Amino acid sequence: MPTFCRHNRLIQNCPICARELSVELRPVISSSAPRSAQPRPSAPGRRRSQGTGAGGGSAGGRGRSTGGRGGSSGGLLVRRATRGTDDGYRSPLAPGLRSSREAERLADELAFAATRLQVLAEDPPGLYAEVADPLGDLEERTWLAFLIAYLCLIDADDPFAGIEAVRTPWASESAPELAGAPTGPRSAYDAARASRTLEAYRGWAGRSGSQSAAFTGEPAWTPERRFARAYERLALPALHRDARFDLLVTLGWLGVYELEAGSLALGGDNRVTVAAKRALGIGDPHLLERRAAELAAGCGVPLAALDLGLFNWESGERASLGLGPGAEASPDVQAAARAALGL
Repeated sequence: MPTFCRHNRLIQNCPICARELSVELRPVISSSAPRSAQPRPSAPGRRRSQGTGAGGGSAGGRGRSTGGRGGSSGGLLVRRATRGTDDGYRSPLAPGLRSSREAERLADELAFAATRLQVLAEDPPGLYAEVADPLGDLEERTWLAFLIAYLCLIDADDPFAGIEAVRTPWASESAPELAGAPTGPRSAYDAARASRTLEAYRGWAGRSGSQSAAFTGEPAWTPERRFARAYERLALPALHRDARFDLLVTLGWLGVYELEAGSLALGGDNRVTVAAKRALGIGDPHLLERRAAELAAGCGVPLAALDLGLFNWESGERASLGLGPGAEASPDVQAAARAALGL
């Protein structure tokens, strides 16, 4: 019976898996029929039309500029990820990796992200402490958490200074003046659409009666379902995946609402999804989520830690998101993650 590999090929036809499993690669047999040097005539009425609008994209404006060579518009946006040298490294938890150096970086970033979540739960820094304060007004705490996730914290001695300077009370219903505010690496702030985003967020909360009611949903929901439903409903103008996910993770780990990530909400064009595909060696969303859960369990970190961990790993530089420059992972968590990845 033929056996297929993870690349959906016969094992003896896959140069990658054949090498890994020491299977003799089937030789490529080409047709002996002579090739015609003449181009195939095109059928009438099937000639591809040329775009005439600005940008010269395909009909409906779906083409995307490469931002590369001039004169070629409507092409695909190609990203070339820097990969470590294949030194024989293999791990069932990260089947996409072939470099022990990349695996070490991944383990370190997952450990740092897990350490950050632990800090949020036990001793939140800066404005996070105000969000976590159970004696504070729930609506104001929720609004502050939204502003932090929306603008994203910068890596500075006081990461919260920019948020403190522009914040406005939720009760005042006045939108904060965000022009010129410092934004972090995962910010969703878009100057052209900022007012729409803030208005949409207030409208989303207003339809439920309050922010707390919108985030809580049905009392009988599990924390995982509450997280998933809130994530779906927060698909507001310019509020991208990273900001939504970080907001819900923050509210959950600070104890504001019972929220827990049951998946990474992977998909689309964002660094977390790109990193997950690279590290886990697959593109199918369902299998990607399953492998992400296996990676988190194997490394002994919360699933939510993979969000920031994968983002930092793909970026090549660490966003501390409130812990400040120079913050490091817990040595115990780091050692466990490295051991799980066979390092």
